Amino acid sequence: MKKTLVTMAMMAVILSSCNNTKKDEAATEVKMDEQIEVVSHENEETHQSGSALGNTWMEEIQMDNGAKWAANIETTDGVNDMLKMISEAKTETVDDYLSLANKLNERKNTLVKECTMKGPSHDNLHVFLHPLIEKIDMLLKTETTAQGSETLESITANLNAYNNYFE
Repeated sequence: MKKTLVTMAMMAVILSSCNNTKKDEAATEVKMDEQIEVVSHENEETHQSGSALGNTWMEEIQMDNGAKWAANIETTDGVNDMLKMISEAKTETVDDYLSLANKLNERKNTLVKECTMKGPSHDNLHVFLHPLIEKIDMLLKTETTAQGSETLESITANLNAYNNYFE
């Protein structure tokens, strides 16, 4: 009887230690997954800030059966006003870029408020506007003239492409 009890006690110890090892391994795997996920999100954020200046939205936007989308006049005027602001702006200092960013942001906000577009044309306008909004937000946070110049160049390319997709 004692042998049976001792044997059962030893088996219980062995089984519980094996079970703890499995728990430790599972916890390690979870921690590894969390670390991988954190690194992935960090890389994604870095990639997003770098790609925010790109114009990958042009790969996503669609045409209206090969034709340009009909846009409301307020939207077209807003885009043209922003292009005019850029062409007339002095961009020698960080403050110049920040001032322009504030003007562009105000005009962009008005454009969004005045938009009356509906359906697929409206959906595609958002494909155009979303990166523009991100770029203007980046310009609002400009810390160097080089950063301001690079961001403004991307904003200008974004705005100039408007007429390729909307009329």
